[in-house]
Amino acid sequence: AASYRGPGNNDTRSNKALPILLWWSGSLFPHFPGDTERIDCPRGSCLVTRSRRVARHRRTKALIFYGTDFRAYEAPLPRLSHQTWALFHEESPMNNYVLSHPPGIRLFNYTATFRRESDYPLTLQWLPGVGYLRGPAVPLAEKDAWRRQGYAPVLYMQSHCDVPSDRDRYVRELMNYIQVDSYGKCLHNRELPSERLRDTSTATTEDSEFMTFIARYKFHLALENAICDDYMTEKLWRPMHLGAVPVYRGSPAVRDWMPNNLSIILIDDFDSPQELAKYLDFLDKNGDEYMKYLEYKNLGGIKNQFLLESLERREWGVNDMTLPNYLNGFECFICDRENTRVKEEQEHKKSRGKIPAPRPRIAQFKHMGCPMPTPGFGSVEDLSGGDSWKEMWLQDYWQSLDQGEALTAMIHRNESHQGRFWDYMHEIFLKRTKQH
Repeated sequence: AASYRGPGNNDTRSNKALPILLWWSGSLFPHFPGDTERIDCPRGSCLVTRSRRVARHRRTKALIFYGTDFRAYEAPLPRLSHQTWALFHEESPMNNYVLSHPPGIRLFNYTATFRRESDYPLTLQWLPGVGYLRGPAVPLAEKDAWRRQGYAPVLYMQSHCDVPSDRDRYVRELMNYIQVDSYGKCLHNRELPSERLRDTSTATTEDSEFMTFIARYKFHLALENAICDDYMTEKLWRPMHLGAVPVYRGSPAVRDWMPNNLSIILIDDFDSPQELAKYLDFLDKNGDEYMKYLEYKNLGGIKNQFLLESLERREWGVNDMTLPNYLNGFECFICDRENTRVKEEQEHKKSRGKIPAPRPRIAQFKHMGCPMPTPGFGSVEDLSGGDSWKEMWLQDYWQSLDQGEALTAMIHRNESHQGRFWDYMHEIFLKRTKQH
């Protein structure tokens, strides 16, 4: 299959005259099998490559970084004034807290993140379309029969333990007040019925036998691994697809995206795990009340115009071969921006300064900006000194701020040697300890 070229345009320049976009994270290069490809985007064409040989070339106008792979201490230095930096980061904020602090995110000119405020938002990347939400639910009678066989009202399935959202600490507390069947590695208390279902790839590929099994649960504990506005994953959308009610903690702005006003239960609406357990127990015993949470599956049940319009408007598809994927989409977004910038710079030169030079775009804090991790239950003061979560994630969060500041200082001083990074880190550390 040919690589995705873009919608086509009337750009007649030869490849030798096009701006070059360099995917600094080569593993993400969305063209196969070559290393370089011409792309034809709405406003003009570009040459895209993953070959770092062109890193310092004057035609190389943009470097594209993948957030999870971006390391401040490995950033290409010196930063060249004719190049913009673009960030693609659809994954969890926990993968790189550098990007959650102003000095880190402001290193970039263009962003594609899960936040709706980013230049090229990837917010609904786990939601294939509106039809996915309308998938049929297991009938309530069958769910109740399942309950009578001794299965819990609530499912927890997590094998990634020790995460910034500290979800296991909350779930462990909740388990004191309501029965929870936990099949994953974290808080494991029940075995899946067959070897095939125990295979982790079964869960990730949405295997139909696995989906049928978990769909019988009334409630799915859906706690993201890190908290940030608009960071919502399959943990939220999958139970909605299956017609189980998500008991959710994740994006504080999640309600903006819900199909109607009653489709999920928010953990943070309850004063304590005990209060939440009481409410879940009430819904478990009152079928009519429970079923209100699944009304969005009925004809015309999706009332949220913002959700419908956002799905309608996005130009990339999820598992949809008729639409570009978001990597190609973001690539064209940058290509168009860079072609415009090249034109504006030429006009500025031609006018001998009468026409102003284009102003650099700088990413804003809200393009990513995620809050400091907090304990899943209780407060930081309650945690013992040797608490592994506290030692790991709070330290990671604050050290990431220093890393962003160190790299920013190096760029401002036109540093050309990566190896000096830790000297800068040390300087910042000394400055901070003096202030305290």
